[in-house]
Amino acid sequence: MNGTLVLAGTPIGEVTDAPPRLAAELETADVIAAEDTRRLRRLTQALGVQTRGRVVSYFEGNESARTPELVEALTGGARVLLVTDAGMPSVSDPGYRLVAAAVERGIRVTAVPGPSAVLTALALSGLPVDRFCFEGFLPRKAGERLGRLREAAAERRTLVYFEAPHRLDDTLAAMAEVFGAERRAAVCRELTKTYEEVRRGGLGELAAWAAEGVRGEITVVVEGAPEQGPGELDPAELVRRVRVREEAGERRKEAIAAVAAEAGVPKREVFDAVVAAKNEANEAAKNEARTPPRQAHARSGVPGPAHAPSRGKGLS
Repeated sequence: MNGTLVLAGTPIGEVTDAPPRLAAELETADVIAAEDTRRLRRLTQALGVQTRGRVVSYFEGNESARTPELVEALTGGARVLLVTDAGMPSVSDPGYRLVAAAVERGIRVTAVPGPSAVLTALALSGLPVDRFCFEGFLPRKAGERLGRLREAAAERRTLVYFEAPHRLDDTLAAMAEVFGAERRAAVCRELTKTYEEVRRGGLGELAAWAAEGVRGEITVVVEGAPEQGPGELDPAELVRRVRVREEAGERRKEAIAAVAAEAGVPKREVFDAVVAAKNEANEAAKNEARTPPRQAHARSGVPGPAHAPSRGKGLS
């Protein structure tokens, strides 16, 4: 008979949050696949349990190669326990490949539910949680990151992201650019740990805060796009959305069509807003070029060149 694959949630911070069944599974599993065997050792010591099964590493770098080995153990009747560094396996962590392979072979898959950074951050965010979507980690490259955010710009559900602390300021700045600086969000740092912090505010405000440097494990929760009736977006916002899409690589024609669909307005309205903004920018540039040198110097605070006195009426 086939064995059983058990996905077990592990604490995201406070070790006493470990589910009671976790200790029993650790003690009785035939094979324990751990994302980091050193962390597993610290966890078992903290829980005061002794493992009797074989412990193997199972992380992003060897997930593809090790999956067949674990499936072979399962088909031989073993009880295989999968644990990651924190939270539930498969959620931005190793596990999906093994679960898919086990399901394909008719092997039973069950779980020991445990802590989740996604749900914990949602609950603490103060944002709507009746509908949400988990976006995981954004791409590291700026252009790809903007493209992914652009895809989510019109999403009505609350969005949840994971992010590395050294990229948080760039990510929040990109979110402020794409979603708008006033879009509400919450940055959840070091959840359930000693220095837990939840910072709430607009994306622009949070980006300025993060620019000073942030440490720890980060989960970002962002309010979904507001419901917009036809014609409710002003021309400046329509132009901003087109610009964001163009910077992400879309052609202007495609960007205008997409923004029009999002806003529920005719494409002509978006096109006219873009043309008007371009004409306004061109006119401003022309006026700047026509500005006399003396006025330009006066605005800049730099003295202009001396002028010869006029030989007008009354002067000899």
